[in-house]
Amino acid sequence: MEPSFMTTDSDNASSGIYFVDPTSSPATAPADADVQALKRLSDNLGSIFQSQDFAFCADATITCESHNLPVHRCVLSARSPFFRDFFSKHRDHTGTIDMHDLLGDFEVGYEVLVLVMEYIYSGRVGQLPKGVCICVDESCPHAGCRPAVDFMVEVLFASFTFHIFELVNLFQRRLIDILESVAADDVPRILSVSNMCNSSCQRLLNRCIDIVAQSDLDMVALEKKLPPDIVKQIVEYRVSVGFMNPHADNFPNKHARRIHRALDSDDVELVRMLLKEGHTTLDDAYALHYAVEHCDSKITMELLDLELADVNHRNLRGYTVLHVAAMRKDPKIIVSLLTKGARPSDLTQDGRKAVQIAKRMTKSADYYRIPEEGKASPKDMLCVEILEQAERRDPLVGEASVSLALAGDDMRGRLLYLENRVALARIMFPMEARVAMDIAQVDGTLEFTLGSNSNPTNGNNRSTPMDLNETPFQMKEEHRARMKALARTVELGKKFFPRCSDVLDKIMDDDLTDLADLTDLAGPNRDTSEEKRRHYEDLQNVLQRAFCEDRQELDRSALSSSSSSTSIHRARR
Repeated sequence: MEPSFMTTDSDNASSGIYFVDPTSSPATAPADADVQALKRLSDNLGSIFQSQDFAFCADATITCESHNLPVHRCVLSARSPFFRDFFSKHRDHTGTIDMHDLLGDFEVGYEVLVLVMEYIYSGRVGQLPKGVCICVDESCPHAGCRPAVDFMVEVLFASFTFHIFELVNLFQRRLIDILESVAADDVPRILSVSNMCNSSCQRLLNRCIDIVAQSDLDMVALEKKLPPDIVKQIVEYRVSVGFMNPHADNFPNKHARRIHRALDSDDVELVRMLLKEGHTTLDDAYALHYAVEHCDSKITMELLDLELADVNHRNLRGYTVLHVAAMRKDPKIIVSLLTKGARPSDLTQDGRKAVQIAKRMTKSADYYRIPEEGKASPKDMLCVEILEQAERRDPLVGEASVSLALAGDDMRGRLLYLENRVALARIMFPMEARVAMDIAQVDGTLEFTLGSNSNPTNGNNRSTPMDLNETPFQMKEEHRARMKALARTVELGKKFFPRCSDVLDKIMDDDLTDLADLTDLAGPNRDTSEEKRRHYEDLQNVLQRAFCEDRQELDRSALSSSSSSTSIHRARR
């Protein structure tokens, strides 16, 4: 009787792992011994890779997202033609290898690198890491949400680049299996990466082209996200089935395209001139939607400042500008739209709010991770929190203001209070404060310092010092501009980060009103007394507790909102 073997390409093994048919005869014993030997080899190499202390025998390190992963050049070279060629060209390369040296500009997460390396060592694919493969929307089935899509396409591209084609085949099949659950806006990313993999992912590529061609994705988005030859195939498909009329004046027309090109050139003044010609409006060209999705945040804010567009205008797919901003995941843009009156309660055609869109774009690991001291909060998390706050509060309309009653009546006291208050926020919550300052347009106003000292926390502002201790102090136009920008920064913080703002206010009111003290405490050398250092640590602890309370309240509110939305949805059905 001939030995009976089978190969598997399941989630837990590659096509190179063999299993003996359990019904086979004793004649298969030698083959069974070979299989067991291969399994032991796989287990041994896998255990070395998974060990926490195997770095002592590694001879190279791959750096990805500030993490270092020790590896062995001989193992990588034996398993991957790519690494064999790489190390043969860099024979003396025993140091650190940056991920960009391997994959170029394509961004790959550390967890993706670990999964691919584990496969190279053991020939097995472990469980996908939940923290980076599921979103924070509890109503999402997580089969095709954006974190899962991002993770799998990153594995696909890394596997293709490293010439691990059995892993390419495995994740091609996985992506094909979930395509029906993937949002239309995320399919072009899968299509683009499968196109990079050439013939290795032809089935996935063809399936994605079919889905995109039959979707409501507009030509602007397709032309921005996909190569011309793929766009041509999609257009031909749509024309052949009657989705497009090649002779009709399809959007975008030539006037809308001129506005889009002006935005691409960061030329808002040219946009203004084009509008004067009267051929189209910002709303007709969906210019705000375009700027939010494709342009720098600074251009978006300049376009908003023209006040010639409806921030709640819907595009051809029924998305408001805020819906598009939630997909962009830029907190500065989201806050800018909210300050101009964007409604967070508006629904898409399939019943989603901007906050739900943002949640489905946000990795669970990023959302629930508490930022380390002095490090910025993840942008995705900030977007969700800002939108959740906006839903519970009245939208910001017009110019923000701040109560300065505790700062005294004189202008010098008010300026010093605001300068210190914003500096304290920047020290304790750098990302959140930076977002508020960008929206308030603090950069470009004249920085105030005490005498000849400078404040390193405001390095982007014009650096000419102004001595507020001069007597008499006279309010000038540059003082007013600075005060207005700082006041708006504080007010934005109060609107979107209420508990932490209350603690910052109390700290300022109690005992910490000297900007120089703040700078010394936060400086890299911390060359201050032991008492001041302890005081600073106490402040950090108080603010951390406030931050955790804000997060707990957000979680409770999100759960309540989710329950209410589910009840409403069931009632409508």
